Amino acid sequence: MHRHIDIYCERVGTAFWAEPLNAVSNLAFIIAGLLLVQVLRREDPAVRRDPAVIALVALVFAIGIGSGLFHTFAVVWAALTDVIPIALFILLYMYVALRRMIALPFWTCILSLLGVLALVSAMPILFGFSLPTYGVALTAMVVVGGFLHFVRSNPAGMPILLTAGIFAVSLTLRTIDLPLCDVLPIGTHYFWHILNAVVLYRLARIAMRHGRVGSAVVPAGQTP
Repeated sequence: MHRHIDIYCERVGTAFWAEPLNAVSNLAFIIAGLLLVQVLRREDPAVRRDPAVIALVALVFAIGIGSGLFHTFAVVWAALTDVIPIALFILLYMYVALRRMIALPFWTCILSLLGVLALVSAMPILFGFSLPTYGVALTAMVVVGGFLHFVRSNPAGMPILLTAGIFAVSLTLRTIDLPLCDVLPIGTHYFWHILNAVVLYRLARIAMRHGRVGSAVVPAGQTP
């Protein structure tokens, strides 16, 4: 659990502050979380009491804290505090989107989540580190957003697609961090944090606005 991890361009040693930009940029998640709390206070009581929405907002804070720990301590246990909240956010948001926006049956949502969880768990084993895992998340956003927009005419569809576009840029900047290390020694990973804070903020706001219980636009003749 205390094995050192060095997988980012900015880190050049084992010191606590060996990744200053990667560490400090996690404040973007905390800021996003604080903004979401302010927004949530202005929502109607049903949204303020929604356990799924509260959990999503709490996970934004947890992601910022966990990622901050990882980019300072840079050991295995800190990596777990980084990836576990991210995985929980992805799974919870998929449930909200599938159940409340697309209106799939409960067990279909659960089986879909189990399938995604199995796929995400297998990605690091099959392909190496976590990049393909985030590719699964991006694909899910595009599929869900596209289905909502083009098939269901649900107003949540286009905002999710636009958020997927931001995430695609963020993922690109994460991907080129090491390849560009020789020409850009500080790397690009901190942009991943900043843009992902925007992504999580937007997704949580979409959930507040369009992911309420019973908010799905269901075509005539179909039942959730």
